[in-house]
Amino acid sequence: MFKTLREDIQTVFAKDPAARSTLEVILCYPGLHALWLHRLAHFLWQHKLRLLARLLSHLNRFLTNIEIHPGAKIGRRFFIDHGAGVVIGETSEIGDDVLLYQGVVLGGTTLEKKKRHPTLGNNVVMGSGAIALGPITIGDGARIGSGSVVVKSVPPGATVVGIPGKVVEDRRRPVVDLEHGKLPDPVAEAIRLVLREQDKLEERLERLEKASGVAIPEDELEPERKKIEHELEAEEG
Repeated sequence: MFKTLREDIQTVFAKDPAARSTLEVILCYPGLHALWLHRLAHFLWQHKLRLLARLLSHLNRFLTNIEIHPGAKIGRRFFIDHGAGVVIGETSEIGDDVLLYQGVVLGGTTLEKKKRHPTLGNNVVMGSGAIALGPITIGDGARIGSGSVVVKSVPPGATVVGIPGKVVEDRRRPVVDLEHGKLPDPVAEAIRLVLREQDKLEERLERLEKASGVAIPEDELEPERKKIEHELEAEEG
């Protein structure tokens, strides 16, 4: 038991650079409090003390603003950063070394009493406000971008963004960085695609100018295009 508690505390230090002392971690991290209370509630749930388990889960939600059903199965070195608004449903299964940010929801999509919540593999990261719905599987090392809604299973090592969530990168390796800023931006990618197509059109127009001897007026939007390109380059830098 004490070994598990120490491991939980070390997990906070490993995943949150803001953690400064053991006392601070024990007193000031609602994600850690929610995990400890869930472990007790889950123990009661497994021993058929269902009402008592639900009452403890309800107290957990009141104290931490994190709702974890006592039936949910959670692995080792699990960490909820910031925590507010996190919801984990009854039949959810979470592997080892998983990181969730605030507002994450592991929800169900049916009223039937069966497996209806997501299964998360090891080393999964879900950004703030990300939602996973239904009995899907999110593979080992996958990353779910902030605000994404995932309704289909995700392969191991993949990065998913958008509504509905789509795979934009498939690394096939465990997650080692937690920087949300490094998640692909589908809007920026779309803008880059449009700019590339515009470049191709301009090249064709230049060839037509030379072939016909007729000068085509400069595009009034050219300064705006250069401004957008500059902003995209600044974001990448």
